[in-house]
Amino acid sequence: MATVRVSEAEKIFIMHGVQGGPVCPHGDQKRIGCMKTVYRLTLKSSSARRRPRSLHEPRAPSGEAMLCCIRLTDDLRLDGRSCEDYRYVEVETDVVSNTSGSARVKLGHTDILVGIKAEIGRPKLDRPDKGCLEFFVDCSANATPEFEGRGGEELGTEIANALYRVYDNERSVDLKSLCITPMEHCWILYIDVLLLQCDGNLFDAISLAIKAALFSTKIPKVQMMEDEEGTTEIELSDDPFDCVRLNTENVPCIVTLCKIGQRHVVDATLQEKACSVASLLVSVTSKGTITCVRKIGGGSLDPESIYEMIETGKRVGKALHAPLQDILNKEESLGKTREKVGFIG
Repeated sequence: MATVRVSEAEKIFIMHGVQGGPVCPHGDQKRIGCMKTVYRLTLKSSSARRRPRSLHEPRAPSGEAMLCCIRLTDDLRLDGRSCEDYRYVEVETDVVSNTSGSARVKLGHTDILVGIKAEIGRPKLDRPDKGCLEFFVDCSANATPEFEGRGGEELGTEIANALYRVYDNERSVDLKSLCITPMEHCWILYIDVLLLQCDGNLFDAISLAIKAALFSTKIPKVQMMEDEEGTTEIELSDDPFDCVRLNTENVPCIVTLCKIGQRHVVDATLQEKACSVASLLVSVTSKGTITCVRKIGGGSLDPESIYEMIETGKRVGKALHAPLQDILNKEESLGKTREKVGFIG
């Protein structure tokens, strides 16, 4: 078994400020300047023989993994955040003009763009009085070299399948409001997710972008007209302001918890993800209702850790909704006067 020796300890200080500092989802967003002490360790591993690496084991160097575990015992991560802190989040809606709704979210350096297109189609046979959601995830090769070739396709399929489980149900989205005429016509929302840049925690960033895009989605009002022969025709309103908005109160947010050592963290970076044994996805509504739980990763989690991670995800996820909704309401109140940011604007 490899041993780790601490050859040097250098005391440094990290200053937490209002702007650019870690954001705690439980409030305390206006905290000013608390000094935290961090020990930067130079770790060296002995030349002892190591067992072969499994395909599902972390790929981070042993010294880096040990450093993550050491700091997490004090509820302090390498970037100065606590285990339940999120990175800085930027949200912008109505960024794509030819869609029914769109949003762009930046979580740290993770950049997600979501566009929603509403089209009239036929309801599914097992849900004749409800609308449908269709997800497509495109992993841009510019986001990370791992997305080149079939790597991006496999990840996109995995994310899309997870989004179906979280959103395509009556508990998350009011699908009955998307029905026009039972068994004949309904609204189908095509939700396209584009990964522009990847810096960890994709599921959380995608869920924030999907909720913001659904909030900005405008569906034209429909009138059913009958001609002299009794044939029913659908007439859509041409007025862009004569539209229907979706109720996004129960649309959940996803919280990804990564198990590192004996602790679990939210909003893990790529370095922390490499040190993680397994992760747990918990989708939570604004009322604290858990709609989906899913484990990802090749490692195992004991029942006690699963229970603690679900409780943490429920608490953190419920606290995410209020600040997100405040941002969306404030941005919408600005109307056309709000400033467009980013390369899309």
